Amino acid sequence: MPHQERRFNPYTENGGTILAIAGQDFAVIAGDTRQSEGYNIQTRYAPKVFRLTDKAVLAVNGFAADGNMFVQKVQQRLEWYQHAHNKEMPLRAIARLIQTMLYAKRFFPYYVYNILGGIEEDGSGAVYSFDPVGSYEREACRAAGAAQSLVQPFLDNQIYFKNQLPPTGGAHPKHLPLKEVLSIVVDSFTGATERHIEVGDGLEIYIVVASNRPTSDLASIPSVKQVQGTYEDLQDREKIFVLRKDLKKD
Repeated sequence: MPHQERRFNPYTENGGTILAIAGQDFAVIAGDTRQSEGYNIQTRYAPKVFRLTDKAVLAVNGFAADGNMFVQKVQQRLEWYQHAHNKEMPLRAIARLIQTMLYAKRFFPYYVYNILGGIEEDGSGAVYSFDPVGSYEREACRAAGAAQSLVQPFLDNQIYFKNQLPPTGGAHPKHLPLKEVLSIVVDSFTGATERHIEVGDGLEIYIVVASNRPTSDLASIPSVKQVQGTYEDLQDREKIFVLRKDLKKD
């Protein structure tokens, strides 16, 4: 009887796509809500974007079980820091914490691609992208997940202005306004949903704004809701808003 080799694979791909874009005084982090395996849709609402602090939001994509567990562990570490120091961990330190946690598991890694977005201590928007074993860098925009190959070139063109000639007598803007960024995010997921079977159902967009930034432009956007923060009694704080939209469900 021929020898049969049996292998156990602890990981699986659960589809979906995430992205983040940093602005001058805001950051936008988004993800779809479909969770699938192969041609099977396991659920049409599996959030991939999570609030960590009043100024930090984490998007996770890859193996859903690892992603959910990793988010819980990061939130736990941040809660310990809050109790020990009576303040929230800065975004730059959260990025380093995530790097350390991922690298510590490098021999049996969390099969998760993370994108951290939020507001730095100087009030600027920032995005940090991570691979599963902790290599990370700060960027202006990043996409990850099943439709990364579709979305990232679009972001390179629209955010970094790759393959675009500058306007006559001028230069490309360093930062785009918030409404334009939101439009790019929605277009990114609408296009990805049309072309990739593992993306769809719903879209969650988290918007983190700096403490000194007015939010009047957000008030004019339908169905935008503010996420309850840690320090509700303080007005001069960073704020997080969430915008939910439907995507195609086929």
